[in-house]
Amino acid sequence: MPVLQPSDWPRPRGFSHGVTVDGPGQWIVLAGQTGHDANDGYPDDIGGQVRIALERIVRLLKEAGATPEHIVRLVWYITSKSEYEAAGAAIGAAWKDTLGRNFPPSTLLYISGLVDARAKVEIEVTAFLPKA
Repeated sequence: MPVLQPSDWPRPRGFSHGVTVDGPGQWIVLAGQTGHDANDGYPDDIGGQVRIALERIVRLLKEAGATPEHIVRLVWYITSKSEYEAAGAAIGAAWKDTLGRNFPPSTLLYISGLVDARAKVEIEVTAFLPKA
């Protein structure tokens, strides 16, 4: 999908300002994914939770026949700005291992909490799978 990047704007790091979607296909909208494992446990660190949330996203995309390259929008809800900033390396590694070099438009919000108090991150996804 073509990325929207005005030539006189600096290129953002870790996301894009926008993408265009044209043609027939299937929209995929995922509920917010948190970093809980198969036993409903959460790692104590936000980096570990981001990794699990991204792995869950990739698994759900696969169920729809899509890959991370089909993501057109991410919305992140983070409960601690300081923990998020301190976990930059772990989050970057989790991103690289799950989403690769795909940097879709992304919004990051700091919030006071999530429904499950153990959760430190929740990520919503919108994706588009073009018709073959």
